[in-house]
Amino acid sequence: MKQITAILIGAGLRGMDAYADYALRNESELRFLAVAEPDPERRERFRTLHHIPENLCFESWEQILDRPKFADAALICTQDRMHFEPAMKAMRLGYDLLLEKPMAADPHECVQLGKYAEENHRILRICYVLRYTPFFTTIKRLLDSGAIGRLMSIQHNENVGYWHMAHSFVRGNWRNSDESSPMILQKSCHDMDILRWLAGADCVNLSSFGELSWFKKENAPAGAPLRCLDGCPHKDECPFYAPKFYLTENTDWPTSAISNDHSYEARVRALKEGPYGRCVYHCDNNVVDHQVVGMEFANGVTAVFTMCAFTNEISRTIKLMGTKGEIRGAMEKNEILVKTFGTNTEGLIRLSESGSGHSGGDDGVMSSFVKLLQPGSAGQSRSDIADSVHSHLMAFAAERSRLEKKAVNLSHYESGLFQ
Repeated sequence: MKQITAILIGAGLRGMDAYADYALRNESELRFLAVAEPDPERRERFRTLHHIPENLCFESWEQILDRPKFADAALICTQDRMHFEPAMKAMRLGYDLLLEKPMAADPHECVQLGKYAEENHRILRICYVLRYTPFFTTIKRLLDSGAIGRLMSIQHNENVGYWHMAHSFVRGNWRNSDESSPMILQKSCHDMDILRWLAGADCVNLSSFGELSWFKKENAPAGAPLRCLDGCPHKDECPFYAPKFYLTENTDWPTSAISNDHSYEARVRALKEGPYGRCVYHCDNNVVDHQVVGMEFANGVTAVFTMCAFTNEISRTIKLMGTKGEIRGAMEKNEILVKTFGTNTEGLIRLSESGSGHSGGDDGVMSSFVKLLQPGSAGQSRSDIADSVHSHLMAFAAERSRLEKKAVNLSHYESGLFQ
């Protein structure tokens, strides 16, 4: 296998810790030659880990892409609204891309990225990590084998977790759609992709309902200050009290996100000065905390997706109903139960745990991308980008449906984008 060379644009928690870490454990497959990252501490850490010369460490994507192409691929892991321009520039330079989801925060930009990649024979793989988990690949294999007959309907839940919601979508980077993207796009576009993949056809119609109901000023308990450490009288009973998350002995994620310095003193300072110490009822968040999407696919399969912040655990659960049986699964438990109608038989599949994030999906997408770039393999899944664009448009259409409170036809929605 040829060693693939790459550059990284955005050495954040996903870029450096989730994806680029694959190269440290699979040196014969992948090597990073350069990095662009505005945070000097993270840039230096990446340089040291991957033995990159100082002259190939840049502060911005503009600087790294000012040079002619000097690697096989580029990984773009910047914030949501910083995807389109570097992705287009990198493809114009000749790079094949692994692009963090969502592709872009605007549907027109998603379509443009997909069109450019197809017309110019670029590989553009989106970090739809769920597709690469043993959990969902096993379910797909069961469906394709006819284990439950013809698939008729799917119920899929994304249980966000109360503390994850508070961390990422109330206090954190994805709290405000004006700065990042809507919740259904940022958090759940790869759930849209999974549903389309399992259904085996494009979505033709959908409707969606949801809102920001709880994390608002009017729901703050009496006397709650703007910051948790400003003498909150509800610190003992409030499940969202920031020190309960960030001032413990555990400095892994999400604590690792609040400060590059993980010392106790630095974390206290981060809570006093930074966004993660704010009261969850006094933030500038506007993304929904619960949402449902009902879908109809071209082959008659129907699906319901529920995203909800108000769960104890972070998990994904799914039920698939066919003409001969049903499949129930819990991704984080690595369990899939298959029941066959009329036979009183059921089979429980227990999958082995994976060491990488997203139940093995992080390593899975990296391994697949490296194989895709091997000589003779580049064309194998170039059409995947059309699927990715469609699933993004499903998310955008769901947000329109939620806001306008009416069903959306996907064909009409897509054709109307450029009128």
